Amino acid sequence: MSAQLSSRIPVAVLGATGMVGQRFIELLQGHPWFELVALAASDQHGGRPYAEATRWRLPNSEMPAEVAKLPVLPCRPDALPDVKIAFSALPGEIAGEIELAFAQAGVAVFSNAKNYRMTPDVPLLIPEVNSDHIAAIVQQRKQRGWSGCIVTNANCCATPLVMALKPLQLKFGVEKVLVSTMQSISGAGYPGVSAYDIVDNVIPYIGGEEEKLEIETRKMLGEWEEGRGFVYAPMVVSAHCNRVPTREGHLECVSVSLGRDVSPEEVIEAWESYVPEPQQLGLPSAPEQALLYRYEQDRPQTLRDRDAGKGMTTTLGRLRPCPLLGYKFVVLAHNTIRGAAGGSVLNAELCVSKGLVS
Repeated sequence: MSAQLSSRIPVAVLGATGMVGQRFIELLQGHPWFELVALAASDQHGGRPYAEATRWRLPNSEMPAEVAKLPVLPCRPDALPDVKIAFSALPGEIAGEIELAFAQAGVAVFSNAKNYRMTPDVPLLIPEVNSDHIAAIVQQRKQRGWSGCIVTNANCCATPLVMALKPLQLKFGVEKVLVSTMQSISGAGYPGVSAYDIVDNVIPYIGGEEEKLEIETRKMLGEWEEGRGFVYAPMVVSAHCNRVPTREGHLECVSVSLGRDVSPEEVIEAWESYVPEPQQLGLPSAPEQALLYRYEQDRPQTLRDRDAGKGMTTTLGRLRPCPLLGYKFVVLAHNTIRGAAGGSVLNAELCVSKGLVS
């Protein structure tokens, strides 16, 4: 697959005024395959220019001038210009019916919402982990009688976990996982958690998060079988999820029981030698290193390491023996890039490279 298509594919962002919507806009600027032609959000914006409809809240960047002039249209297929791909940053409360309408209208929907993640014919996709799961799109279209599709992102805290586990699963097998997350406030969207609640505090509860982390991990590390569907990985996953006062980046402490005895050097070598399909294909959003192991005793750190690989690299460190499960380590990923908008863009690139979106 070449790094440049003969003509760019027209795309839209649904939920364009929110934080993840703004990340989509930022990442799509100058994209070699995709041309952002439409922005959509709630009807209350009434077609006003994007610059009037929302306040740009991303650090270290400005609202792109060409985007500022685009009207904010309703989230309906008939309200938008002809697009082939819709990147959805819609909240789960409204995403279900809207994403379904776009897929039925022949649009490939790449969603960050929770609504369809566990649906039996919908891929829960991380291209470096389970690229073969896109085969479900063929069955999805056949069963539902549409030419569009729905492909979902993982929960933003499941993403770094399965990125870390996949090479270990391939080489040694994974039997049990215990994970404690330290999740940034941006994971709650904007305005997110009240400053009065989160400053000088850690909140040891995020509604539904632990259950999603436990089941999504098993779906992504499982297999897609034609005629049978998704077969979940036969591992046990236990999660503690905590909200902490960092702006972006989810840090996780993981203990893992592997399928056989291995040395620490073998574990690190499994991570460092892992070159998954997006890197082999040279997809535009794929970082040069999918996984980066830091040897310093105090790394990864949220502030210092979340932007590795332009926010798309997953950073690991502190591998050491665990007296309960064998090994323990720390893993970090940027939640609104790797775990949200950037992950969806990479999902779309993989589907284009495989001829599932044209």
